[in-house]
Amino acid sequence: MDSHRQQSLIPSFLYSSSSSAKTLTLSTLHSDQPSLSPSLTPAMGRKSSGGFVIPAPSEPGKRIEMYSPAFYAACTVGGILSCGLTHTAVTPLDLVKCNMQIDPAKYKSISSGFGVLLKEQGVRGFFRGWVPALLGYGAQGACKFGFYEFFKKYYSDLAGPEYAAKYKTLIYLAGSASAEVIADVALCPFEAVKVRVQTQPGFARGLSDGLPKFVKAEGALGLYKGIVPLWGRQIPYTMMKFASFETIVEMIYKYSIPVPKDQCSKSLQLGVSFAGGYVAGVFCAVVSHPADNLVSFLNNAKGATVGDAVKKLGVWGLFTRGLPLRIVMIGTLTGAQWGIYDAFKVFVGLPTTGGSAPAAVPAKV
Repeated sequence: MDSHRQQSLIPSFLYSSSSSAKTLTLSTLHSDQPSLSPSLTPAMGRKSSGGFVIPAPSEPGKRIEMYSPAFYAACTVGGILSCGLTHTAVTPLDLVKCNMQIDPAKYKSISSGFGVLLKEQGVRGFFRGWVPALLGYGAQGACKFGFYEFFKKYYSDLAGPEYAAKYKTLIYLAGSASAEVIADVALCPFEAVKVRVQTQPGFARGLSDGLPKFVKAEGALGLYKGIVPLWGRQIPYTMMKFASFETIVEMIYKYSIPVPKDQCSKSLQLGVSFAGGYVAGVFCAVVSHPADNLVSFLNNAKGATVGDAVKKLGVWGLFTRGLPLRIVMIGTLTGAQWGIYDAFKVFVGLPTTGGSAPAAVPAKV
C-alpha cells in the first residue's frame, strides 16, 4: 500500500495539516461537488454514510470515524490512562505536598517532608491514598479529555470554520472549561477521601474504609464540600493546560521543526506532545496553586471555611506554600499526560493533538 493510503485523514479543520498543499477545510470534506482533484482521492479515503473514516495504522482492518461515538470513546479511554496512571505515579510527591500545606511546621521542606514520612510511616506510607487517586483522577481524565474533544468540536461548529480559525484560543478555553466542570463532579468525592487519608494518619488505610468513615462523619454531601474550591483550582488549571498546550505545540511545529507535522515521525510527534505538556504544566501550577491550598485545607479540617484558610495561611501562603514542589509535580504530570494521551490516540489510528492552526474557509464570491 502506498504512503498516501497509510496516512490518516484528519477531517476537522482543527486538526488540519500545517502543509498548505494538503489542507482540506471542513466544508470541503463535506462538500458533494465533483470538483475535487483526483490527486486528493487516495488521501481522502472512503466516504461512507456516516462520514469519513481513519485507517488505524496498528490495526489495518479497523476504522475509527472522526467525531463518532468510537472516536469519543477512544479519547475517553486515553484520558483514563493519561490522568489515572500519572496521578497514581506521583502519589509520594502529592503526599508530601498536601502535608506541607496542612502542617508546615512539621513538613518544612520537600526533603525533610520525605524524611518525616519515611521515619513515621515507612516506605509503604509514600503511597497512602493511591487507590482514590487512581479511581478519582481516572474518572476525571475520562471526562476531561473526552468532553474537551466534544466541546471543542461543538463550539467550532457553532462558530463556523472562519471564526473558529480566528478565535481558536477562545474555543480551546471554552471547551476545556466546560469539560472540567463535569470532570470535577466525578473527581470531588475521591479527592476528599484522598486528602483525609493522606493528611490524617490513622484515619483510614485507603478508599474502602476511608469512604464510609468520611460519609459517617460528614454525610454524603460532605464529599462535595470542596467542589467550589476544586472548580477554582481545576478550571483555570485545565484552561491553561489545554489552551497553552495547543499554542505551544503549534509554535514548536511552526518555528522549531523544519518539516510539516504530517511528515514527522510518530516518535517525534509524541516528543513534541510531552515537551509542550511540560511547559504548559508549569503555567498550570502557578495559576491553580492558591485554590489547591484551599482544597487541601478544607478537606483536612472538619467544618473549616475559606475564611479560616485565608486567616491561617495568609494571602502570601496561599500563593507560595508548596509551590516549588507542585511546579515539579505538575510539569512532569502534564507532560506525561499529554504523552500518554497522544500515544494512545496514535495506537488506535488517530492524529496527535494540536500542531497546526485551523484552516480558514475562503470567502464566497
